[in-house]
Amino acid sequence: MKVVLRQFLKSIALGSAAILFTGCAMTTDEYNAALVETMISEKGNILATGYAVISVQPHDNPAQQRLLSIRASKLDAYRSLMEQVYGQYLDANTTVGQMIVENDTFRARVQGVIYGAYLVSITPVGEDTYEVTMSLDRGIVNDLRVLYLEQMTTRPGA
Repeated sequence: MKVVLRQFLKSIALGSAAILFTGCAMTTDEYNAALVETMISEKGNILATGYAVISVQPHDNPAQQRLLSIRASKLDAYRSLMEQVYGQYLDANTTVGQMIVENDTFRARVQGVIYGAYLVSITPVGEDTYEVTMSLDRGIVNDLRVLYLEQMTTRPGA
């Protein structure tokens, strides 16, 4: 118990010192590092957040709309976890005629399996949106990636 308390106090002291010495200026690299840090919890877990609007849910009952919105935001968080684990498949197509862009299409797709994720929070945001945060253990992420690579190498034609 003393070790945990000591580590907690040490992290607070280091965080306070970092804030004191860095001031208000932040470089692009520092911003990107902070952004990545928010995606990874203190335990090294990957965090993902999903959103859904309540009023667009297909139901007449407001309570049912809220439940559907929570479900949709949870699925959005799962999608975000999959993007972090497997990456995204991107397909872009641009048609140029007489040096003018005539058509520009872009499609993104993610596919995979997520297991072992757990719900961190369900939070209403404003009056018409829900936010769901999910977490996935780093060990499970590594297992999922290994299984994915094994599947890709054993597929016929690969």
